[in-house]
Amino acid sequence: MRTRKVKELLFFMGPALIVISLFFIIPLFLTVYISFTPMKDWNVGRYLSQVAGLRNYEDLFYIIQHDPDIQAVLITTAVFIVLTLLINVFGGLGLALATYFMEEKPSVVAQVIWLLPRMTPVAVYSLLWYYFFHGTNLGVMNNFLMWLGVIKHPISLGNDPTLQPWGAWSIIVFVNGLVGVSYGMLIFFSAFKSISRELIIAARVDGASTWRVIKDVLLPLTRWHLTFVVVWQLLSLLTTYEHIFLLVTWRVVDPTHGQTWALYIFRTAFSTVKEQGLAAAGATLLSAVGIALGLVALSVLGYRKMILEPKGDI
Repeated sequence: MRTRKVKELLFFMGPALIVISLFFIIPLFLTVYISFTPMKDWNVGRYLSQVAGLRNYEDLFYIIQHDPDIQAVLITTAVFIVLTLLINVFGGLGLALATYFMEEKPSVVAQVIWLLPRMTPVAVYSLLWYYFFHGTNLGVMNNFLMWLGVIKHPISLGNDPTLQPWGAWSIIVFVNGLVGVSYGMLIFFSAFKSISRELIIAARVDGASTWRVIKDVLLPLTRWHLTFVVVWQLLSLLTTYEHIFLLVTWRVVDPTHGQTWALYIFRTAFSTVKEQGLAAAGATLLSAVGIALGLVALSVLGYRKMILEPKGDI
């Protein structure tokens, strides 16, 4: 009987385990291994078999302690993750609630509009914001603010020293938040739709207001979805760098205050010094922090309590 269950588990979980192993577990082990080598300039044949011990980690922590630019990267990473996570979770929840209480056709139209940033290719989406936040008369934001009379001359929100670091932070948070908010919207909306309509009708019959329906019916029944969105978005934001990379490269955002830790790792490995050993050490540290934050988030959100078997008979 046990052998049969094992075969069934392998049959259903085998493909997923293979994909996870090939694209996540094996690359993670390779990254950890490379972090103990002096690899640079992608000279695999020369450096892959050499062992540098903890030198990359020592260099990394020395840089963190003494390089003000890297300290700014760490602060930017923390601010970016916290603010964007709040937008993605609560913004997605608000959009899901708004579209849930709409009529079907307007609801579909609204969701499609909010999905456009996610469906747009990264380069195209970033290019739109390049022209929007451009620090000259070419920028849409500058033209609009000058038309309103708010400003007399164009401003560079992402580069003007007097507006930093919040100028750069506001751009990267806004651009990435607009993409991530649609994910939470879809998850929460599907969760609301899965709730039996009889519960909503019964609450309305009892005189419950819309706020009470949300507070006492919809939100308590979507705790699993809230936990999933928070943890997923948290771990996703830790490794996000694509839009930020383009905005920094195009000089829309100041590279000192607009660079996250994930982008620093990418640029160390591919764009600037090209030290893959040092970048791998940074990626390993990022993975460790991601695992720790994921476990903390699950604990705070009561994951262990939710997976316990219910007391009493069903």
